[in-house]
Amino acid sequence: MLRNLFLVEMHWQHLALVSLFCQTLILPVTAGNRSESWRQECRSCLECSKENGCLRCSERLFLFLNRDGMSHHGSCLHSCPAGHFGLRATDLNRCMKCKAPECERCFNRDFCTKCKGGFLLFKGKCFKSCPEGTFPQSTDCVEGCVFRVFGVWGEWSPCQHNGLSCGVRWGQQIRTHELSSKTPEETEALCPPQTESRKCRMKKRCPKGK
Repeated sequence: MLRNLFLVEMHWQHLALVSLFCQTLILPVTAGNRSESWRQECRSCLECSKENGCLRCSERLFLFLNRDGMSHHGSCLHSCPAGHFGLRATDLNRCMKCKAPECERCFNRDFCTKCKGGFLLFKGKCFKSCPEGTFPQSTDCVEGCVFRVFGVWGEWSPCQHNGLSCGVRWGQQIRTHELSSKTPEETEALCPPQTESRKCRMKKRCPKGK
């Protein structure tokens, strides 16, 4: 009986030693992996820390700070991520955030060059719907009607001056540009008829009886 108890105790001691030995081997490997991961992240940096990542980049790259609450982690990038623009300076190039949250790309803090899905771009701003006097075209709002290329100019009107067709030297003619008859009604509502005028020579003397 005593011999069996002794063997059981020896067995547990052996297992404890094996477990301790394995942990001793694993800890350096894990620490080594973390150290290697940190070194990999810092390869593109001129200056780096374990806690905050990149602190300084080469002159070709931009420093991007990924903020998480009160902490941040720096990375050196060739181009800034969506919602940011690259600001170059003599001491450090940085990725700066676009002011408008609906802006996907921007030239500077206040001027968008591309909007996020569901928004339309017009003069550096993002809109849910195009401002008055502009029309949607792909991802932008444009001034004037883009469908006018499908229309034709009508004939010039008779040359008149204040309703008169003669008796003065100069008058005016008008013609209208309209969309084709195949254009949908909703497009016609966006593109009202366009008119233009030109100066024309009139008959100075009116025929007798007029």
